[in-house]
Amino acid sequence: MDYDITDTAPEHKAGFAPGRDGVDELRSTFEEFKSANDERLAKLERGRGDVVLEQKVDRINAALDAQHRRLDEVALKQARPAIEGGRRPDEVAAIAREHKRAFHTYVRSGDTEGLRAIETKAMTIGSNPDGGHLVPVELEQAIGARLAVISPIRSISGVREISGSVYKKPFLITGPATGWVGETGARTQTASPSLDALLFPAMELYAMPAATSTLLDDAAIDLDAWLAGEIDQVFAEQEGMAFVSGDGVNKPKGFLSYSNVANASWSWGNLGYVASGAAGSFAASNPSDTLIDLIYALRAGYRQNASFVMNRRTQASVRKFKDSTGTYLWQPPATASGRASLIGFPLADTEDMPDVAANSLSIAFGDFRRGYLIVDRQGVRVLRDPYSAKPYVLFYTTKRVGGGVQDFDAIKLMKFAVS
Repeated sequence: MDYDITDTAPEHKAGFAPGRDGVDELRSTFEEFKSANDERLAKLERGRGDVVLEQKVDRINAALDAQHRRLDEVALKQARPAIEGGRRPDEVAAIAREHKRAFHTYVRSGDTEGLRAIETKAMTIGSNPDGGHLVPVELEQAIGARLAVISPIRSISGVREISGSVYKKPFLITGPATGWVGETGARTQTASPSLDALLFPAMELYAMPAATSTLLDDAAIDLDAWLAGEIDQVFAEQEGMAFVSGDGVNKPKGFLSYSNVANASWSWGNLGYVASGAAGSFAASNPSDTLIDLIYALRAGYRQNASFVMNRRTQASVRKFKDSTGTYLWQPPATASGRASLIGFPLADTEDMPDVAANSLSIAFGDFRRGYLIVDRQGVRVLRDPYSAKPYVLFYTTKRVGGGVQDFDAIKLMKFAVS
């Protein structure tokens, strides 16, 4: 029978359920995809291409994407922590509760008396010298946790919290030289290790949600949940783009913005790439071989924790690849919160990765926890502005974040070119 995406997309299909049922539904759709694709390939081998069958495979492929996206949304909701987190003991917990009440008063009415009183009890909270007030720690943690789930690069990269505006990290490029020597042989002086100082400045990311006075006067509104919900999505979208392709000017520097060279000519400061074998596409014969080349371009010490990174359109292409035994290289996630895998490695759906085109860098593979570093400056700050957009009250919310490659040998790219 013909296969229509509207019959399978979770938002339309009756009976689709999150969690275990959703994973089973995804696996069932993938089995139908494999059956249809095998039939398509068999006809192509006999020289009898079937346009209708091609369209059917594409529709099932699109349905898989829709179901996978739904599972991602379910995982996001499950991963969101409760706004009311655990309290710290004794006096610190009391100050934290008082800070939260004072912050609510500030958000609702603009009254800063409570926050100023808190400053005398704990210098780590209250007014920020740059303007605005620090949000309660529960809200700050909620935003950070949601960003970790929404932004796939953040969830697989190394993350460090800093208190200053720049994080400086020394990196050992080469160790001290060594050599074998006989019992009585001369010991010549060896070369010293080489260090590189990497700088990661924290750039300012902001959002400015607006609320009416009526909303702020409504005591039933959970202000923490409202504020976190307003800003976490927009922060994550901006972060995701910057971590992939940011130019480093007033934003983090994305890993695709660094200079790249053929992996055979790799040197520190560049990212190595493996060519796909064709301009703007995979090679016509044995296209999956270049994925194997990409995996083994990475050293063994990095491979054990490596992930593939690509967008869903590129993923739809590699989903059709099979190995020499006829097994599909792409496999659906085993759990609702899990990731699909490609050749046994987890696959991070990153919509900010470029589509396949001539000379595009559309696939990355590496140990991002060692290869890419995200720095978060402590604190999310809010400045209440009831004047600029009457009758709305604006909440100028800022977060300082930076990022860049910290180990140029830990990430490899696929360039869609002949060489």
